[in-house]
Amino acid sequence: MTNKEIYKRTLTFSVRRLLFDLLAFLALGALSAAGFFIMDKVNNKGLIGLGIGFLIGIIALAIFLRYVSYKYKAGQIAMMTKGVTENALPDDVLGEGKRIVKERFATVAAYFAVTRIIKAIFNQLSRGLTAVGNAIGGDKGGTVGSVIGSGVQTVVGYLCDCCLGWVFYRKDQKSTKAMCEGAVLFFKHGKTFLKNVGRIFGMSLLFLIVIGGAFFGLFFGIFSMFPKAFTVLTAEIGEAAVRLGKELPAFMSDPKYVMMIAAGIAALIVWGIIHSAFVRPFVLVGVLRNYMESGVNDVPTEESFAMLDGKSAKFRKLRTEGDL
Repeated sequence: MTNKEIYKRTLTFSVRRLLFDLLAFLALGALSAAGFFIMDKVNNKGLIGLGIGFLIGIIALAIFLRYVSYKYKAGQIAMMTKGVTENALPDDVLGEGKRIVKERFATVAAYFAVTRIIKAIFNQLSRGLTAVGNAIGGDKGGTVGSVIGSGVQTVVGYLCDCCLGWVFYRKDQKSTKAMCEGAVLFFKHGKTFLKNVGRIFGMSLLFLIVIGGAFFGLFFGIFSMFPKAFTVLTAEIGEAAVRLGKELPAFMSDPKYVMMIAAGIAALIVWGIIHSAFVRPFVLVGVLRNYMESGVNDVPTEESFAMLDGKSAKFRKLRTEGDL
């Protein structure tokens, strides 16, 4: 199967994730707006109400996505792994993906324990790469280091998903050993995987401009229908700044600019949702194929684990103490 075929067959997971994410986003917006209008009517402190509503929404969002959205992301990775390693997918891709996730991770807690450990190990392994720019010295070195660090972290995010795919692939092994093998694959073939940086950044930037720009215009048009709300919000921000003894930029006293900032934030959130649901999985198939081919052709052995003991304390602890 080609990468495009695998992506299209597993798109059902993305659609469901998008629906749940958009519902959560709408709930977040509704709770924030409700908090603002209620507090503004009760004691003329709409900004505080906005913050309270937003906080409640974030908490509800985190809980909702943790227990609902995760199974679609994990199921998609499981099916992508199956596609690139077996060159075939079942007719009921959605049902099979959910079944494999439930079989491999009996509880939500087990799934998040594995993903948390994977991220911790990969972040430790990537520190040596992010230090390259800083070694140049001076302000330029710091800037280069920051750019390299951003690139590495982006790739590490994909490799964490790839390592999770390896855990699904090595279904006869305990998750602990499979995670150790996945970390070794990253270390042994890291340079090959890092070649995807340019492609990843290019696609992300393109879709940010196209999708983010379109939604910015949409939200700005919607917000323009409620000028009074932004006039009140701007006044609230100004009063809060005075109470805190802070001086705001001049543009923050203009409701139109505040409206533009709000539209920009909303557009960025929606872009993140769409990018995560559709663009990222498209790139992931290609990265996952390279990762799995490297592993299938060169399965890490117990002897190869030792070379990471001194490079990642998280890895060493997992190898010697872990039992997932």
